Amino acid sequence: MEIRIGSLLRGAQEAEGTVIVIDVFRAFTTAAVAFSRGAEKIILVAEVAEALELKRQSVGEICIGEVGGIRPEGFDLGNSPYDMSKADVDGKTLIQSTRAGTVGMTTVTKADQIYAGSFAIAAATVEAIKRRDPDVVTIVAMGSEGKVRTDEDEQCALFLRNLLQGREPDHDSVRNLVLSGYESQKYDDPSQPHFRPEDKDLALRINAFTFAIKVNRESGLLVARREDL
Repeated sequence: MEIRIGSLLRGAQEAEGTVIVIDVFRAFTTAAVAFSRGAEKIILVAEVAEALELKRQSVGEICIGEVGGIRPEGFDLGNSPYDMSKADVDGKTLIQSTRAGTVGMTTVTKADQIYAGSFAIAAATVEAIKRRDPDVVTIVAMGSEGKVRTDEDEQCALFLRNLLQGREPDHDSVRNLVLSGYESQKYDDPSQPHFRPEDKDLALRINAFTFAIKVNRESGLLVARREDL
């Protein structure tokens, strides 16, 4: 198995084989929490307008996501794992739009298979991929809006590579590296209440869930579903 690591939108555009698109803060942690609460599927889109139009057409029931970290007008929920942990999404179809994770997903065009990646589902994602034993795995750290590398996504990429290669990194050390990074500081800043401290805590609960999130194209849409092992 050849393992490649890429970053940002360019990394997503170039990714081949089985691709893991990482967004720790917060898109694919929020998605993991949604599936843990019984969401049926999540439709991944790049733009806010597209999400709202799909809801208008009754393709999905709940719009979730962010622009600049803030819930867009007309959306039901922001991009908050904590808020999702309190939401009633059982059996529902969600539509998610964020400026990094879902945008990155929509730019992946060369993949044989796509997974969403975060610390919350790290071990399960690796186990799902190992079972398929692909020749090439590309791990893409999306960073901030797909433009600037961030510690949490880069560290998650390295964490996943180590797991794929049979090594188990020290969880506390990984968390401490992320907590010292720039992006983590937002979640302790009272002037930015949309970045909740609880979101950071949930995003750094490594292997909190025992399922992966597999993404396929269905009727022209990118659809994420829970993959139980």
